[in-house]
Amino acid sequence: MSQIPAPPVAHKKPCRIEQLGRTRVDDYAWMKDDNWQEVLRDPALLRSDIADHLRKENAYSDAVLAPTMALQSEIVAEMKGRLKEDDSFPPLPHGTWRYGVRYESGSQYPRYVRHAEGHPETEEVLLDADVRAKGQPYYAARGATHSPDHRLFAWAEDTQGSEIYTIRVRDLTTGEILPVEIENCSGEFTFSPDSKYIFWTCRDDNGRPVKIYRRALAASDDVLVYDEPDSGFFVGVSAARSGKWIVISTNDHDTSENWIIPGAAPEAAPVCVAPREKGLMYELSHGGDRFVIRTNADGATDFKLMTVADEAVGDRSAWCEHVPHRAGHYITGAICFADHLVWTERVNANIIIAIEDKAGERHQIATDEDAYTLSLDGSYEFETTELRYSYQSPTTPRQWFSYDMQDRTRHLLKMQDVPSGHDPENYRTKRLMAKAPDGELVPITLLWHRDTPEGQPAPMLLYGYGSYGISIDPTFSTRNLSLVDRGWVYAIAHIRGGSEKGWNWFLGGRGEHKTNTFTDFIACADHLIEQGWTDAGRIVADGRSAGGMLMGAITNMRPELFAGVVAVVPFVDVLNTMSDDSLPLTPPEWPEWGNPLINEKAYDRIAGYSPYDQIAAKPYPAVFAIGGLTDPRVTYWEPAKWIAKLREYSVSDNPLLLRINMEAGHGGASGRFKSLDEAALIHAFAIWAEARSRQPEA
Repeated sequence: MSQIPAPPVAHKKPCRIEQLGRTRVDDYAWMKDDNWQEVLRDPALLRSDIADHLRKENAYSDAVLAPTMALQSEIVAEMKGRLKEDDSFPPLPHGTWRYGVRYESGSQYPRYVRHAEGHPETEEVLLDADVRAKGQPYYAARGATHSPDHRLFAWAEDTQGSEIYTIRVRDLTTGEILPVEIENCSGEFTFSPDSKYIFWTCRDDNGRPVKIYRRALAASDDVLVYDEPDSGFFVGVSAARSGKWIVISTNDHDTSENWIIPGAAPEAAPVCVAPREKGLMYELSHGGDRFVIRTNADGATDFKLMTVADEAVGDRSAWCEHVPHRAGHYITGAICFADHLVWTERVNANIIIAIEDKAGERHQIATDEDAYTLSLDGSYEFETTELRYSYQSPTTPRQWFSYDMQDRTRHLLKMQDVPSGHDPENYRTKRLMAKAPDGELVPITLLWHRDTPEGQPAPMLLYGYGSYGISIDPTFSTRNLSLVDRGWVYAIAHIRGGSEKGWNWFLGGRGEHKTNTFTDFIACADHLIEQGWTDAGRIVADGRSAGGMLMGAITNMRPELFAGVVAVVPFVDVLNTMSDDSLPLTPPEWPEWGNPLINEKAYDRIAGYSPYDQIAAKPYPAVFAIGGLTDPRVTYWEPAKWIAKLREYSVSDNPLLLRINMEAGHGGASGRFKSLDEAALIHAFAIWAEARSRQPEA
């Protein structure tokens, strides 16, 4: 066994916290810079002792994983070989134009382009993100779109990874960037249907999107349109494709409210559709002369669709049931066209696309594979029978289709190109069901190479998330092939807290039921071992963000199951974070976890599973935590504190590693090639940790 260098030792500075008659001591609270809001904007302002500690942690991780450098380079080359450098996506039609996105060979970031219908030789570059990113340590463009009159192009850009965006606008007639710079934006905005205004979402000093402003493109002043009074609600804004309405939406994961402004009168004050009612969620799509409302009203746990005439939308008694609630058929979204209504349903962790015409006749797009993903690819047009959607599965690269909703015919527009070659017949996928402690059946999606013997234990990467009702879909990933081609099995545990089996699947893994998320994941690991797919000590668990909380919890609960644990931007300091209402996500997250500032039961429940608070003297597996210095969602000090405390308590000699990206936030490194370095690092850690766990002790 190779010699592991000594890790950094974080000093302890006990911080005594009294809360609801309970006392806790946090020895590593000093890692949170009091100046954290300013650090998000300028990382150079980080307190020097914290910066020194983080650099030592990075150096230690580099030293421990130095033997994997050749493997990392090999995996990066493999991943890059599967990535088409001069790639493009099927352009979307809008009037006499087609708008698309493509990459040049060697470019980290895309070009947004358009050409006249039928004349690809007339291509114009609307935004070259690679040019905008030059000289920036981090770059992200969000919401890039054109105005309805095709004269302007706008995008929001972030150069810190802190999700503090600036909106910029280009005049497509002259090619010049207008002197319109809208700062402190969340990244969400929309043009008004008349192309004269931008409605944009403003972040407050705590990083929360709480206000909607209107900016006239011929002026520099902003007009406040909506100011959210509840710090637990986040707001957003969009425009209906029908052009008839601007919609302001606000929600807190549990309750929602919508306000509308006529598209023909963008200066009008917004009008509330249905006042917020705790537990009532609804969202709007506009079908020309009616609204289609996706809602959980009247006990529709998996949601239903209702319709109402424009003039009666504010009268809930006028909402008429259109697609009734069916338990287990979770309606995830709806989109209106002039003559068709389209919605998506999630059934047993797979997606169905349903279509209805004006006459009320319905049909579906589905497939017979065990595990697959169908997704709608958006549309700029309202008066059309064309629907764009994609299909992919763990073995099948993404395929883009144009579907005629009237004729029910489809046309393949593009298949994802894997330059180094990919034969789906070389891979196998399967859906298993694991029994949870309470009897629920938890879906597991598996991917493995056909040369890996089925039923013989193999090293395994087991991925999980399980929060906010977000489903982890079985998509095609060229990155995972680097593990699978080395004899690994890649598995997704579709645990409660997600919505793979409907909204009740989410409710069964939130709040007072949160521990189901953790026990579901452990049940999946146990089932895979029992069925002979892997062995205890050969599994590397992987989770990100709220999935990082899952990683911390299962590491505390069953450390012997895992050879290693990867936790990217991990939400592990749950009790402290949910007790700090100045942090960006804390008030909006209380419906998800509970409010430990005012609720004793919530305090005790969170304290009972919070990974940081539940660390004890145990033989922890190798752990690799990755964070971002400018991450406003899961702040850098969470993984830093977690690793420091794990080192203090672990009774094994397995390395506990921390890497903080000093130039990125929640999404990690930007750029399609730079992000491969982190993916390869994680794969190399997994391979290293699994091999290390099988070595005899010295």
